[in-house]
Amino acid sequence: MKKILFVGVAVSLMLASCVSKKKYTDLDYKLRKKQELLDDATIKLNLCEEEKAANTSEVKVLREKVALLKNNNSSLLSNVGDLASLSKKEAENLERSLESIKEKDLQIKTMRDAISKKDSVTIALVTSLKGALGNLNDEDIEINVEKGVVFISISDKLLFNSGSYNVSSEAENVLGKVAKVVNNKPDIDFMVEGHTDSVPFKKGELLDNWDLSVKRATAVVRVLQNKFNVNPNRITAAGRSYYQPLKENNSKTNKAANRRTRIIVLPKLDQFYDMIEEGMKAAK
Repeated sequence: MKKILFVGVAVSLMLASCVSKKKYTDLDYKLRKKQELLDDATIKLNLCEEEKAANTSEVKVLREKVALLKNNNSSLLSNVGDLASLSKKEAENLERSLESIKEKDLQIKTMRDAISKKDSVTIALVTSLKGALGNLNDEDIEINVEKGVVFISISDKLLFNSGSYNVSSEAENVLGKVAKVVNNKPDIDFMVEGHTDSVPFKKGELLDNWDLSVKRATAVVRVLQNKFNVNPNRITAAGRSYYQPLKENNSKTNKAANRRTRIIVLPKLDQFYDMIEEGMKAAK
């Protein structure tokens, strides 16, 4: 009986190994595509949840103001009685209160529309970046969204040689893809941040980790400006040294994760408020 069972298991293993390489490749390709869809959906979900929370807080404050104005109106009406007996001054006060309520309600609606429009721009930007960068190793480059701001984090090993602030030729390919996306969004500014680990660094003209982080940021900025024609008026270069680590600097792996360059796509608040003002004017 044991011999028969052994033969059956052996046959099963032989059949399993007969799956063609093409079928395995197709399944692997489909799996990666499904994962990409899942990543996109997760980004959109996180963005919606964050913006919903912010929007709810703003709406709550405005609604409290509206409720206060309505209470004032109710008190005024109950004290004065019939509208016909109101004095001219009281009638003017009531009219101003009613106009204020109307304006607050309009502000709530306009702010919602502006936030929705900003969300659409952010999602489109993330989608463009993921499409341009393709299937790069997740350990080397990461795109995420926090409170409406897009962060592109690129590992140190992908951009620079150890202890150097000269951008490698391989890294220029990645920066070129990023430049293509930001050049297609001329109304958006961004910041390039250099980050190091906690190991003290001093070499040549560089005095410490501050110098190294800033030099790496400016090196990336120069490539974006000089090689890929990104408008320098839109770029800010900054160094963070080792003071904003992703992980504790207590292992080789964690230190490698902290050595990175981060590109932060910045929303223009003046443009956001311009959208609100345009909505207010259009509603009048």
